Amino acid sequence: MDVQKHSGNIIMNTSTMAYRNLLKTIHDPDRLMDVIIQPVLFMIMFGYLFGGAISGSVKAYLPTIVPGILMQAMLSAASGSGSQIREDLDSGIYDRFKSLPMAHIAPLAGQLFADILRLVIAATASLATGYLIGWRPETGFGSVLVCALLAVFTGWSMSWIFALLGLLSKSASTVQSFSLMIMLVLTFVSNAFIPIHSLNSVMRFLAYMNPITYVITAIRQILATGTLTHEALLVLLFGLLVVVIFAPLTVLAYNHNN
Repeated sequence: MDVQKHSGNIIMNTSTMAYRNLLKTIHDPDRLMDVIIQPVLFMIMFGYLFGGAISGSVKAYLPTIVPGILMQAMLSAASGSGSQIREDLDSGIYDRFKSLPMAHIAPLAGQLFADILRLVIAATASLATGYLIGWRPETGFGSVLVCALLAVFTGWSMSWIFALLGLLSKSASTVQSFSLMIMLVLTFVSNAFIPIHSLNSVMRFLAYMNPITYVITAIRQILATGTLTHEALLVLLFGLLVVVIFAPLTVLAYNHNN
């Protein structure tokens, strides 16, 4: 009974902290921009700027750019974990949490679970914008839903890395700078916006070493065939591996900070 009561308290405390972090996102224009405005803006801007040059028209370019912007939005939303955790640590709110009768791990767990909804919102904004400007998936809504879930899972697994970065960094601005660099490198040195074969040999090698390349490839294949491919299974294994490695490291760093 004590174990069940303790588990119940952890779940309730984590839910409360997740709700708190979601409210912070909703009421903070900067954080809201990351999950809604940025994917909408990039989808429209990149589609109409590069569609004609790369694919001949915006409509022909959309099957390429929609998965790319989707993953860029996932990385941007996931990176918010680090800066929010760092800001909370710097403000001293975690010290107040320690004085409350709540589970020690609840603030961190609440942040990571709140990220799931942030990722879902970012994925919805990306896909809805693509649809509004002319993108039509050939394999139906079910395939789109599978791709969104795959992207959200990948983003959530990456959020553990950004959370660890937030715990180890000295300031929120440092977290934001590093997170931006990571997001830009992972998205632009990949097949998100252009065909890999158009790159030179060095950049092509880096793109093939980039895990985001395989996530985007898996999403495009699912949208084209309507079935899970080997790349999709590799993406799931990659996400699980990231969580297995970085979740314990993040919890260890969290315990050290608290």
